[in-house]
Amino acid sequence: MHPNVARIVETARAAGLEIEVTRFPEGTRTAADAARAVGCTVAQIVKSLVFMADGTAVVALVSGANRVDAAKLAVAVGAGAVRRADGDEARSATGVAIGGVPPFGHARPIAIVVDRDLMMHDRVWAAAGLPDAVFPIGPDALVSVSGGRVANLAESPTG
Repeated sequence: MHPNVARIVETARAAGLEIEVTRFPEGTRTAADAARAVGCTVAQIVKSLVFMADGTAVVALVSGANRVDAAKLAVAVGAGAVRRADGDEARSATGVAIGGVPPFGHARPIAIVVDRDLMMHDRVWAAAGLPDAVFPIGPDALVSVSGGRVANLAESPTG
């Protein structure tokens, strides 16, 4: 088992949750790719997006159907300014490259905010530390294991 995947599985296990990671050689780097691979809707895909909030990394766990409203994320974390992290910042904060960022099991403690729209599903699918590895999880378990706070993060349809 790849060390990134092992870290995610062990983090879940330590929280009392057994997860089953599946790898897809065709890749699951985008929400649409992941939804096709696992046979679910794009809305059931968890996009783990790294942002810098007043210079500190934060992970937004967002429905694959949504775009993050930076102002809403800033309010959720109490920051004055929020921007997407670049690849180096994301890897430094999580220990994983963009495209495989998991919702938990990061290289160091990091604040997590969970898009409330993920809570509408019985099961969602999240990255397991590699661009081709995902696992299913219930939204309540996702919040519990990640230590995240649920908030409205979605951009409104008008922008």
